[in-house]
Amino acid sequence: MKHITYIHERSDWTKWQWSDKELLPLVSRVRILQGRLLGKLSTLGFDLNVEAQLDAVTLEIVKTSEIEGESLNNEQVRSSVARHLGIDDKGMLTATREIDAVVEMMLEATYHYEKPLLLDDLLGWHRALFPDGYSGLYRIKAGALRDDSQGPMQVVSGGYGREQVHFIAPSADTLSEELDKFLSWFNTSPNEQDNIDLVIKAGIAHLWFVTLHPFDDGNGRLTRAITERVLAQSDDSDQRFYSMSAQILTQRNDYYKILERTQKGDSNITKWLTWFLQTLEQALLSAIETTDRIVSKAKFWQTYREQALNVRQVKMLNILLTDFYGKLTTKKWATITKCSADTALRDINDLVEKGMMRKSEASGRSTSYELILYEFI
Repeated sequence: MKHITYIHERSDWTKWQWSDKELLPLVSRVRILQGRLLGKLSTLGFDLNVEAQLDAVTLEIVKTSEIEGESLNNEQVRSSVARHLGIDDKGMLTATREIDAVVEMMLEATYHYEKPLLLDDLLGWHRALFPDGYSGLYRIKAGALRDDSQGPMQVVSGGYGREQVHFIAPSADTLSEELDKFLSWFNTSPNEQDNIDLVIKAGIAHLWFVTLHPFDDGNGRLTRAITERVLAQSDDSDQRFYSMSAQILTQRNDYYKILERTQKGDSNITKWLTWFLQTLEQALLSAIETTDRIVSKAKFWQTYREQALNVRQVKMLNILLTDFYGKLTTKKWATITKCSADTALRDINDLVEKGMMRKSEASGRSTSYELILYEFI
């Protein structure tokens, strides 16, 4: 079998190279979008600004776990994030100790973005991910570097007898030296690194750390936490308003493919950085859309603040203003609000009469309804 040379086996593997000609247009677009998003958020009132941050941090925490196949309860994560941000979490689900620990880890990663990143930080974050020392059914060394006692660290897919090895990480014997080198580079200012742009540095840090794979488990989530810290540096803000992990999740197969190709390549990482920056660009565009929806929602409620509405109507309007997908029918209204079809129709007709909703022109075989939002966009 032909031996595969992994990137970390090359003597000069961290002397990263890339094509400025190919990357600078992408960097420019990303920087413009960062400025546009932060500019929009700076015009919002305090409450809307906090709401945008709550949405983004919750999304990042939920999606970074989903990438690894772990599902966290969205409402519990949101409750924990709200409490940590000083937002009233009354009426929200109580978060578990494990979720609280993950939320604290992610917020710690970005809140102290100006401080050096230390090995103790990484070990603490790892303990937060695995507070009981287990990953599923397996005992792991939480808060300690892997020792490869069970064999070399491999990224593998496929069932028993059909395993495919995608990547073999550096030997545990080299981890201390390799992490020292990584952290020294990470904590060096861009001015001392030939003025490397911080969004490029985020892409390099992501690739470098995930290639080291220094822990028994949780390496992907720690990699994305480190990425968030560099992106916070690039925004010069401890407030997070966009989610890189949410965008990576939508392209998870491509994510693993480009990582595997890069880890089997050489020190020219232009293709990886291109993919990373394009993904970051999409994350920013998505965040701008979300911010526009938050503003639209606030204007909607401000306009209709004096209208008398029942609990079902308030609930459904908030859903329609945030994350409702597909067409709204009386059947969907009745199902979501747990009422009869007749009650649902009365609720909807009342909103139509108040000018808050209308029948959709493209209703098809079943009558559907939509919010009147054109005044609030």
